[in-house]
Amino acid sequence: MSKTAKQIKVTLVRSPFGRLKVHRDCVRGLGLRRLRHSVTLNDTPEVRGMIKNASFLLRVEEN
Repeated sequence: MSKTAKQIKVTLVRSPFGRLKVHRDCVRGLGLRRLRHSVTLNDTPEVRGMIKNASFLLRVEEN
């Protein structure tokens, strides 16, 4: 992967409590642990797929 890889910032804005296990697993896989927790990730197809799966729980900002 190149050093200038595009990055995205993902923030958990809604609770995964009471959601499907698939959605909770995607949130955990992105590294999000609690509400308003943000992580910066490389923009890859795998990460985009996880974001798409639980998009209603997240806010995404492109850097």
